[in-house]
Amino acid sequence: MEPHYLNIQNLKITVFQAYLFWENIEKNLQNLALRLSIGLREKTDLIVLPEMFNTGFTMNAEQLAEEMDGNTMQWMHQMARKYDCVVTGSLIIKENNNYYNRMIWMLPDGSYQHYDKRHLFGLGSEDKHYTAGKDALIVELKSWKIRLAICYDLRFPVWLRNKDAEYDLLLIIASWPDKRSAHWRTLIHARAIENQSYVIGVNRVGHDGDQIYHSGHSMCIDPLGNTVYYKPEDEDLYTFSINYTDLEKTRRQFPFLKDADTFNLN
Repeated sequence: MEPHYLNIQNLKITVFQAYLFWENIEKNLQNLALRLSIGLREKTDLIVLPEMFNTGFTMNAEQLAEEMDGNTMQWMHQMARKYDCVVTGSLIIKENNNYYNRMIWMLPDGSYQHYDKRHLFGLGSEDKHYTAGKDALIVELKSWKIRLAICYDLRFPVWLRNKDAEYDLLLIIASWPDKRSAHWRTLIHARAIENQSYVIGVNRVGHDGDQIYHSGHSMCIDPLGNTVYYKPEDEDLYTFSINYTDLEKTRRQFPFLKDADTFNLN
């Protein structure tokens, strides 16, 4: 009998390193839809948008939050249905009088899962405006197990530790500023190597309303630390594939995960 991993297909992923219009939901949704209609020229399994893709990374949660049946959720469903793929990205959600930086995993049929950002960026006062999530989320797509994370989560390796090889791909969306882009690049490589998984980080580009500049540097790093995709500066819509057989081969040749420390995270 063939090993199970030989039957798992490559995963085709479209990253959208987007320019975002500050706190303008309607304009962002229109622009993103237009760019996708022009730039997406092949079938894909997953479209990845940056953190707070409909507003930019803003602390004006009360003014810009939407409900789970709001316009942006409906837009995500429309895009997922139109391109027959999963669409993911985060937005500001109000729920039970709390505000969340919530990453949505939207399927073409309108069903979805969500992950609330665990680590809120205190340096930018995110913790004063949003409620932190408590639970990790691993989703599945074409038999790939994918761990979802948002921006500042990248700095916390214990939270993202791949215990028992429970995920194959760590997917991080961000609004990571240019002045700390060296940290972004280094940490993504580290997470890929230490967790023996693919890591994809999707950042935004351009200035936000606080005149903070974002220079992209979206990338995909394989389990050996090699670069599959990398784009500094400029808006970019790009589709590439990752290979499950290569992932399994790396883990068999270098069985480092079995030697990892055991721990419980409170």
